[in-house]
Amino acid sequence: MHDTHQALNRDFALTPEWVAKLTGGTVHPGAKPAHEIGWDSRQARPGMAFFALPGARVHGREYAQQALEAGASFAVTDVPLYASVQVGKPEHALIAVGRALRERFRGTVLAVGGSSGKTTTKECLAQGLGWPAPEGNLNNAPGLARFFLHLPQAAGAVVELGIDRLLEMAELTYLARPEFAVLTGLGVEHLDGLGSLENVVREESWLLQVSPVRLASTQAAALLGLPEVKTYGLEQGDFQAQEVRFSLKGTRFRFGPHKVTLPYPGVGPTLGALAALAAAEMLGQPLGEVVERLAGLSLPPGRMERLEKGGVIFINDAYNSNPLSFKAGMEFLRTQPGNKWLVLGRMAELGDEAYQHHLEAAHMAALVSPNLIFIGGFAKDQATEVGGVAVETLEEAVQVLQERVRPGDLVYLKASRSVGLERLLTLWPQEERT
Repeated sequence: MHDTHQALNRDFALTPEWVAKLTGGTVHPGAKPAHEIGWDSRQARPGMAFFALPGARVHGREYAQQALEAGASFAVTDVPLYASVQVGKPEHALIAVGRALRERFRGTVLAVGGSSGKTTTKECLAQGLGWPAPEGNLNNAPGLARFFLHLPQAAGAVVELGIDRLLEMAELTYLARPEFAVLTGLGVEHLDGLGSLENVVREESWLLQVSPVRLASTQAAALLGLPEVKTYGLEQGDFQAQEVRFSLKGTRFRFGPHKVTLPYPGVGPTLGALAALAAAEMLGQPLGEVVERLAGLSLPPGRMERLEKGGVIFINDAYNSNPLSFKAGMEFLRTQPGNKWLVLGRMAELGDEAYQHHLEAAHMAALVSPNLIFIGGFAKDQATEVGGVAVETLEEAVQVLQERVRPGDLVYLKASRSVGLERLLTLWPQEERT
């Protein structure tokens, strides 16, 4: 997706001594220079510095020896091992290394945060501005450190900062040291680790507080009240998308004198493109070039991805889901004519509030279409509340759709990625329906 920026910066080696000096660690015999950062022992290979990080179930130190046996140049771990840099906390060492690698980059670092739409906005910014960015959603400390290790010198770079626990944004902003911050929307997310909407707002807003240049959606800005924040929104804010026209094949809107065309439908891509145009104007970049690049926008799968199978149009928006991104999906669907089917799976990590949010989502969906298929632990209660069909498996969902959907109908898929709802597309019969 960012092919022009894939050249690795192989001139810089992660020497054990450099890592030890940064982290206050101790170099043990056998450690050799590395040119890659890794944290999954299954992917360990020669030339890699393996960081033995704590995990949800097991600590990476349990796999450090395995990584070394697979050829890793050295391991960064909190236990003494041959060919290791022994540190107090490997996760802190990784952040220190990431920060030092970031400081080698002389361009502007633009960071994107928020509860939903981060990856879409990151892609719009990177492709619109012509700046390098991490592939996919490598938005945590290990992914950022790896990105900065290989980042070639450029006018700027775009990174995404994703959090699921308290104080993580402080760590990520320390590592990335953004000079320009973009905050998308704010809403409930990762409540298992963040606890409450109040915590989400406080944690996400830290990105704006530490950045000299600030841009936020009008929705996020209204919750914050921070000074000197420029805003963007549909028909509102300092930077506006006006005369927005959604279709299943794409989106058109006007930005000042410029007519913008996107190859994706929906609110998320529109707001992402608008953020890119706003950032370009704030940075003094030629807007005509940005508009031209956005016309060829390419997003990762599962983000308002349009496919057609046997005359049935699918919108795969199932990469992830939370109440805020669900609402954006419903806003788009309300603009579309014709027969619409909504296949809705679980929204993950909503803690004790999950039941309430799933019922609210069901009511929101019922305002869009009566053709509802719910999957997951809340499906029966959702269907009882607003109508529709509750199923337990994707195979059942496919069966219901095959019985009722007709060519020309729209099928919208939305769920958290842990549900794997996109698998429905591979289960759908490949032959043309008549």
